[in-house]
Order: sequence, then structure tokens, then C-alpha cells
Amino acid sequence: MTPREIIRRTIKFENPERLAMTLREPYTNDMHYAGLVRSVDWRPRTGVDEWGAVWENIGVCNLGEVKEYPLKDWADFDKLNIPNPAEEWRWEGFSDKVKAGGDKYIVSLGISIYERLHFIRGLENTWIDIYENRENLEMLLDILRDMSLYYINRYGQHNVDGYIFTDDWGLQNSLMISPELWREIWKPRYAELFKACHDNGMDTLMHSCGYIIDILDDLIEIGLDVIQMDQQQNMGLDNLSKFKGRITFFNPVDIQQTMAWGSPDQIRAYCHEMFEKLGSTKGGFIAKFYGDPIGAGHSEESLEAMFSEFEKISKTYF
Repeated sequence: MTPREIIRRTIKFENPERLAMTLREPYTNDMHYAGLVRSVDWRPRTGVDEWGAVWENIGVCNLGEVKEYPLKDWADFDKLNIPNPAEEWRWEGFSDKVKAGGDKYIVSLGISIYERLHFIRGLENTWIDIYENRENLEMLLDILRDMSLYYINRYGQHNVDGYIFTDDWGLQNSLMISPELWREIWKPRYAELFKACHDNGMDTLMHSCGYIIDILDDLIEIGLDVIQMDQQQNMGLDNLSKFKGRITFFNPVDIQQTMAWGSPDQIRAYCHEMFEKLGSTKGGFIAKFYGDPIGAGHSEESLEAMFSEFEKISKTYF
């Protein structure tokens, strides 16, 4: 099977011949990321993005955080710079980037419809807007949804395999907003986007860190194929195992706990526990490498333990 077939069969629970993996070289990597020259959801480590959000980075992690929000008052909405996803310069060379993936599973990045909202308004303002400025919040949310739909339809023309959403919804032990409000405001919009992906022949992947177990049933119901979790232990593998066979988990060893603080033996044991509780030889589990090990405090010894054990699982179980 080609790497693309391995990933596809894993997501569809159609008995891949080995474990699907996206690890660091020289280990197995079945996915290829094809990106634009610049997405309208571009997030600089330091500097100003296209919307006017000012980002800062402490110099350790790959990612920065927004320190200055471009839309402090809804009265200034007409002054907000709204990037155009259809500008052709953004798409220059995209076909070649897709072709460069060869027989790997091609994945392209979507536009956040939650994180971008609070990059524009600020997190606290966004939470207040849910209650006090719902009409304005949903107006901006629909702009982001429409941008996403444009990306989905255009990616579909290039035969991209998977579209990944990046919205961190969780705190350490709860969602950032109530599940009821999430279902009321965001769920129908995700449903529309997931359907558009499937209509364009793409699988749906979502990265969402933190405690999100309260909305996993909802995400599965509306068509999410793959959930990418860098943390699992704050929800518990036994709790997540209830979703086994219904969605594909795309995970490294928990980056906050076992990967950061565990011994190599504990990391190796966790690899097996995670695969057994969340996946099977039928599919449902993709092993992952966390792309900022230095920022997360992961040692090379720990990384080698994880990489080698995932490769061992592939040879042992399949």
C-alpha cells in the first residue's frame, strides 16, 4: 500500500497493512503538507498579521501569541482589514506543492473559525460577545466560514486528501465555553464545512488541544473523520476509548505529561496503551510527532523512544 492508502484505510477502518505514522525523518511519514504562499490565517511568530493583530514570541516556542487585538470596539468594524483568500499570489505554486507529495496523503490547512475570531477581538471580548454582541460575533464568524468554504472548494480542485481545522477549544479540564453555546453557535457551521470537505473528496481533520471530550460526540455526528490531540491524559485514555472505532485519533504521546516528564520506558508503554485503547489493526489511530519538541521540553532520548516504539508497534501488531 502507498502512504496515501495507509492513511485513507486507517481513517475508513479498512485494515491498513501497517500503522499510519507522521514521524520525523528518518522514521516513517505518510503525510505531506501542501500550503499556500500565505494563508489569510497566517500567524507570525513576532509581528503584525494581515488582520492587524500584533504577535509576540518569548523566543522558546515556534508559536507566538496575540498581544494587541485589531478590533477592540465593534464600532470600528469598517476599519478592520479583511484579507482576500482569492488573491492569486497566495496560490502561486500550490499545484507543484501538491505534486511534490507524490504518493503520500496530502493535507492542507484550513481557516480557524474560533481562534481567528479571538485573535481579532481578544479572548475575553469574544466570550463577552457570545452574550452581549451575538449578532456582530456571528457576522464575523460567517465571514470566516465563507473564507473556509472558498479554501475547501479550491483545495478540492487540486485533489487534496485532507483538510485540517485548527481550533483549540479546551482548557485543562473543560471547554472554553459551555457545550450548549458551542452547539448553538459553532456546531452548525462546522457541519456545513465538514459537508463541503466531503463533497470535495476530502477527509476532515481537526487539531484541538485541551479538554474537549464534551463535544466529541457532536463532532463525530456532524462528520469529523480525524481528531488530532496533542494532549490526552487530561481527559484520560479510558474515557477517550469510548470513541474507539467511531473516529480516528491522530496523536503523539501526551506532550504535557508522559512525553515531558516520563522515562523512556514509560513513553514506550504509553505508545502501546494509546494504540490499544484508541485504535486497532482495522484503523482509527495515526501516530504523530509534535512539531515543537524544544518548546514543549521534549528530550531527544524521549523522542527516540516514541519514534522507535511506534515503528515497533507497526511491525508487532500488523
